[in-house]
Amino acid sequence: MIAKQPPTTTAPPTAAPSDAGALGADLRSAIARIARVPQLLVACDYDGTLAPLVEDPSKAVPLPEAVAALRSLAALPQTSAAVVSGRALRDLAALSRLPSEVYLVGSHGSEFDIGFVERLAPEQVALRQQLESELLTLVDGAPGVRLERKPASVAVHLRTAAPEVAESILDAVRSGPATWPDVYVTSGKSVIELSVLTTHKGTALNALRMQLSASAVLFLGDDVTDENAFGELHGPDVGIKIGTGPTAASFRVSDPESAARVLGLVLNARRTWLYGERAVPIERHSMLSNRRTVALVAPDSTITWLCHPQPDSSAVFADLLGGPPAGRFAVRPADRGGIPLGQRYRPGTMTVETRWSGLTVTDFLDMGGYPDADADSSTLVRVLTGHGRVAVEFAPRPEFGQVAVGMQPLGDGLLVLGSNQPIALYAPGVEWNVVDEAGHDTATAVIDLDLIGGECVLEMRFGSNRLDPPLQRPADRQAAAETPWRDWTAFLTLPATARDLVRRSALTLRGLSHEPTGSILAAATSSMPEELGGVRNWDYRYCWLRDAAMSARALVDLGSLSEAEAYLRWVDRCVEGTGGHPERLHPLYAIDGSDLGPEAVLDTLPGYAGSRPVRVGNAANRQVQLDVFGPIADLIAAVVERRGTATDADRRVLEAMVDAVERRWHEPDHGVWEARMAPRHYVYSKVMCWMTVHRALAALSVIGEPTRPEWVELRERIADNVLTYGWHEKIGAYTVAYGDEDLDAASLWIGLSGLLADDDPRFLATVLKIEAELRSGPTVYRYKWDDGLPGREGGFHLCAAWMIEAYLRTGRRADAEELFEQMLDCAGPTGLLPEQYDPENERGLGNHPQAYSHLGLIRCAILLGAE
Repeated sequence: MIAKQPPTTTAPPTAAPSDAGALGADLRSAIARIARVPQLLVACDYDGTLAPLVEDPSKAVPLPEAVAALRSLAALPQTSAAVVSGRALRDLAALSRLPSEVYLVGSHGSEFDIGFVERLAPEQVALRQQLESELLTLVDGAPGVRLERKPASVAVHLRTAAPEVAESILDAVRSGPATWPDVYVTSGKSVIELSVLTTHKGTALNALRMQLSASAVLFLGDDVTDENAFGELHGPDVGIKIGTGPTAASFRVSDPESAARVLGLVLNARRTWLYGERAVPIERHSMLSNRRTVALVAPDSTITWLCHPQPDSSAVFADLLGGPPAGRFAVRPADRGGIPLGQRYRPGTMTVETRWSGLTVTDFLDMGGYPDADADSSTLVRVLTGHGRVAVEFAPRPEFGQVAVGMQPLGDGLLVLGSNQPIALYAPGVEWNVVDEAGHDTATAVIDLDLIGGECVLEMRFGSNRLDPPLQRPADRQAAAETPWRDWTAFLTLPATARDLVRRSALTLRGLSHEPTGSILAAATSSMPEELGGVRNWDYRYCWLRDAAMSARALVDLGSLSEAEAYLRWVDRCVEGTGGHPERLHPLYAIDGSDLGPEAVLDTLPGYAGSRPVRVGNAANRQVQLDVFGPIADLIAAVVERRGTATDADRRVLEAMVDAVERRWHEPDHGVWEARMAPRHYVYSKVMCWMTVHRALAALSVIGEPTRPEWVELRERIADNVLTYGWHEKIGAYTVAYGDEDLDAASLWIGLSGLLADDDPRFLATVLKIEAELRSGPTVYRYKWDDGLPGREGGFHLCAAWMIEAYLRTGRRADAEELFEQMLDCAGPTGLLPEQYDPENERGLGNHPQAYSHLGLIRCAILLGAE
């Protein structure tokens, strides 16, 4: 009878996998690609791969370098390591001495150490015993032949036998027990193994892949039996053959020492991807804006973040969250190292200059600027001036790098191919070298400024494949782009306190506003961590009703009403979309006012400094947040007070806000901090419901309309409720929610709103309690109660601003001035603030730049300058 043999996939003898005895470029590129998959499994054979081959199998000791790399790989997040060997599992564990984090699979896959060991049926146990008895008889008296007994098989080792003895025994086994029914044969180097199970290294690898949910597998092996594993590789998997002989693997290295170097390279590449090649402090990034989209510029002038066509669209450059593979646009001196001399905004604009000795890179976002351009299409303009040679790397990665793109040099620039949104780079006179990097094209060039008059313009055109010359000279175009910003700031009423930083904060808030729709972003980015390496990473590229209203109110206080008026028209459209039920407004919407899709995770990006997950969308849009009506009513009242009249839209929105409060103020909600836990009766939410009605009544008074008794009654009812039930007698302060002992910085609004007088003992006590519990040096934490998430976030710049105002209201001006100066010191070199600050490590955290932080700075400067 013919023996049942598991299929063995081998390449024909003519197959020639890439030779990488010295770890050549192709192999390095393949390792770089596979190191960036979400879930990686690194597996290898033992003898001949992890350990050099020796005559005595009991002396096969693994190379220390290989063991160290494998152990380190197993310790990384989203990474698994395994050894798949023909040895019995017991022997494999004893020899390798690998930790439990490394999965061990013995007997070609019939012995697993991770909980799914195959158990033999009684008839298989009997057959296994018959095999051992027959083989003992066959090898009796044959010098150099050794039997290895395993739970489901018996292996005949011939490595130390004379050639003629080995040949004789091999023939006897193949013609004898190897032909028995239900016996499966695996042949290797100087070994033949008879098993009562059909498993082989290929099936073992597939089982590991399934159990560990691996996105891709890298497998190294030297033996004929490893071809079964190579044959199961597909897609992004990588197979590496050790030594000579035909193989299905795509790559080859010469010996176990080279295999150890491969494992070391995989470890370095994987660690780099998981934890980030670098982590430029968040606050050191500068923002570009044309009020259609935004971009972030790193201190070395690299464009690390840009979404198209809108700020809440997918990223074209996401180096900020995924390193170079996620896309970037880098410019630097080609022949000089070192960091730039500095980076600054041109005064009164959103134009950023990055300076080296002899080189200045000037960046701004424009609209159109070339023939037949869509008036609303964005253009990133980079002007290189100076002397010497400049190195440029252009690596767009649309859809967060999930769409493979090519690039075609054509005429005066490059066309980006493969994206549903056309992109062109106008760069006259530049010679590009285009190379494939893991399925994406990257273009590089070296530009000698001395040969082209000391200036070069790189113009990235979105939504276009036109490479025609621009309509204006670079200097004229830059002036035209900067003039609206300068004209706007010239009409602002700036306080004497921190005038320059207030101007920059105002420009930042205006830069976060989306002119075509009137919405205002909460922040420019997604998933910048609130704790380095943590999971508190959220997408803030949307319009929160609350945040946007507070941002617009800050600009109203500086004398600009246009952003508030545009935003209120946007809110009016959102209210109209509720069909007469303003209480059903979501806390946030997409920039165009549409509902957000489900929150998703981009597991192909490692996150800033290895902080995962990277999220797109925000599940908070389905929460109930009853505080959102207060800031909108406050904004309308401020606009009406400035203007002296109310528009029809103002009246509609104001009515809607009060109606929403009347219908739902008594309900629990998720609160201003959007805790992903059961709703509570948050003190801040109740205060904001009170403020909604209070400010609505103030607006009516300004425009000369009679007071509405039902609104007055509603205001007093809410006030009585929150003042009674929000106070916690044991704590001696207003706490986070009714009946809870925990403190919350948002409860400062019991006084900041005007609900309690500045000298009310309850407000004074609440300020002292929150200061003692939540202030830490230059910052104030939102809270320290358990919000159901692991880790700990930084202090909140907005909460520090609230504390500054509370100090001023309670007669502590010196404390207010001191905390304000400390807050200013937290800003980056160009005056921008992220959401949070880590007082222990003295660095910014969270999305950047954050509207909350800048509106808080403006508010404090106005208050301090007014006294």
